[in-house]
Amino acid sequence: MLLQKSLVYSLRKMAQSELVCVADFELYLKQGLSVVDYGYYTDGADGEQTLRDNVKAFLRYRLRPRCLRDVSHRVTRTSILGHNIEFPVGVSPTASHGVIHKDGEKATARAAASTGTVMILSMFANTSIEDVAASVPQETLLFMQLNILVDRKMTENIIKRVIASGRYKALVVTVDQPCSGKIQSRKKSTLPARLSLPQLVSPGESSLSAWINGNIFDPAFTWADIKWLHGLTSLPIILKGILTAECAKMAASLGVAGILVSNHGGRQLDGVAATIDSLSEVVEAVKGSNVEVYLDGGVRKGTDVLKALAMGARAVFIGRGRSKKCSGYSERRVQFGNGTDWLFVSC
Repeated sequence: MLLQKSLVYSLRKMAQSELVCVADFELYLKQGLSVVDYGYYTDGADGEQTLRDNVKAFLRYRLRPRCLRDVSHRVTRTSILGHNIEFPVGVSPTASHGVIHKDGEKATARAAASTGTVMILSMFANTSIEDVAASVPQETLLFMQLNILVDRKMTENIIKRVIASGRYKALVVTVDQPCSGKIQSRKKSTLPARLSLPQLVSPGESSLSAWINGNIFDPAFTWADIKWLHGLTSLPIILKGILTAECAKMAASLGVAGILVSNHGGRQLDGVAATIDSLSEVVEAVKGSNVEVYLDGGVRKGTDVLKALAMGARAVFIGRGRSKKCSGYSERRVQFGNGTDWLFVSC
């Protein structure tokens, strides 16, 4: 307890001056979590080639500045699927925020709301669809992430809850996870008894461990099921996990509204391309369509955001970075600073 209080004090003291980039927060995350939990948020699949390359790839791109331009009035606002956000950085879906913050996904949603950006809620959140929506103002932009499960009825029920809430403006469907990635360095992780996965297991159910440790994803999920999803909801569908022109063109032909160029943070199939290296290919493939393109993976600094935008992304999303920033903080401190600057500078 003394260590935790000291950690929080140190973070608060340094937040405004020294904690700038994601890397600055890693030490504090490591001190504030168990070895197993820290590994869950930092490890990648197999040899972690893609995990490392996601970050290193950004360093291979150089900025070409245009000098003597009037930059006295700077605007970071953009829109996603017609919804305005204050700056082009959103929150990617990541599981179990309750492990690192007592308020879990509600704290993350409140931080996103206060900075005027979008949050994608993970299907594996520790907070229910309804409770997250109720924790933020009506105007907060929320999307819902979805894996297609072996139990298609459960998948349908989750979609029905999303629709019934009236608060989620898009479904973000993960397409690069037909089974769980092999994390060689990770010890067996368990969910603390105080937490649950309310999208998947009702309170009091005894089968929670089976959901966490078993393979619940449907390996038979195919392009034909995108049509099935369109038949279940009129919500826009964003496909998360596309890295190639071939898949991007297929997605566009099936009427998706957006593509999130992602490799699951290097946690699924090791050896695939870094997301920033895949971005231009995907952007070019859907040129002339109404499909919006976003990126996540490897974004650590404001200049990374700038590079992705210059290469055609409408916005970027961060997952691991947000998790690192939340560890050890109260709800207010999830924001780390004043207004929009915290995320745009330190993403």
